[in-house]
Amino acid sequence: MEGNKRWVSGDLQHPDRDPNRRQLVAQQQEPFGAILSCIDSRVPPELLFDTGLGDLYVMRTGGEAVGPVVTGSVEYGPMTSDTPLIVVLGHQRCGAVKAAYKSLHDGKPLPGNLQAIVKALQPAYEQAVREGGADPVETMARAQVKLTAADLRSNQDLAPLVKKGALAVVGAYYSLDTGKVEVLAGAPS
Repeated sequence: MEGNKRWVSGDLQHPDRDPNRRQLVAQQQEPFGAILSCIDSRVPPELLFDTGLGDLYVMRTGGEAVGPVVTGSVEYGPMTSDTPLIVVLGHQRCGAVKAAYKSLHDGKPLPGNLQAIVKALQPAYEQAVREGGADPVETMARAQVKLTAADLRSNQDLAPLVKKGALAVVGAYYSLDTGKVEVLAGAPS
């Protein structure tokens, strides 16, 4: 979050982004966090947290949609190198969430494999419909973050790490307008 404060203020340090760092991590990596975020080109985790080479495992899918391969990728850091943090990062004005919302609302499937994203986001859509609100797409985007973080937190392989305090699974939301990341759920105490 300190890196995000630097991103918001423009006082970037650009840590771990030089040839010395490249040499240091060439043989082994020990990222301090894993980020599951959207594919959106405006939401690059390494930049908005002002991190560098070897600092983060980063997985990106449309609307933070998950399936077995993505879940396995998220599990990789905590289960192989004791990475203590997973952040599920949604964002403002998410195109994938908007497309899924429209598809589900109108009952019109999206073409090709885009429908797999719609299916993965359906629980968030259903929650957004129940909650209502002024902007149902933003409600759905936030619901997707919380649901995905909760699913990872209770995952059979990650839950024991969470229970013993070795892993935090945090749901967060990025504002495209301000650059600020807001923690929604799961912040370590």
